[in-house]
Amino acid sequence: MNQQRRHWLQATGLGLLPWTAPARAAIPAAYAPMVIEPAKPQGDAGPWQFDLRPAQARARQLKKDIYLVLTATDCHYCHRYEAFLAANAQALVPHFNQRWMVATMTAQLAVDAKRLHLRTEAHQGLYADFQRAIGDQRARLLVYPCVWVLSADGKPLMQMPAGAGTFETVPEQLEILRLEE
Repeated sequence: MNQQRRHWLQATGLGLLPWTAPARAAIPAAYAPMVIEPAKPQGDAGPWQFDLRPAQARARQLKKDIYLVLTATDCHYCHRYEAFLAANAQALVPHFNQRWMVATMTAQLAVDAKRLHLRTEAHQGLYADFQRAIGDQRARLLVYPCVWVLSADGKPLMQMPAGAGTFETVPEQLEILRLEE
């Protein structure tokens, strides 16, 4: 099966393939990401729970907003975004450092919206419930990678596009960091 078809099948939940790779930072080390490890079940079934409260506390301590990225270990587009960030670190890291505390959560494509739980100081629940609670219009679909720009209180600072397509140039990434809609 070719990689694009496998990605589509996994993203739609039709091709749930087993995956045993551990979670890892999706963002290159130059960005000093805070890795939010999931509480996950043994085996392939059950919810993956990401607790964002430590990231909120750290962002408050640093007096910064949160640039939160959800990726999957087996996601081609996630790896493409990671490669883009690595290749452009010299141009982007200074802009990230001005305002953002970077946090990353890593799952697997087999973890769909019905198994992904997010917890902030104000909200706890499934991905779609979290999205609705913070007013994110992307609640209908989980797409990897997914990026949020949040205040330390967990409130969205702007609506974000889904997927990596909008993050393919330095000017596009800088627009997001400057919160230009």
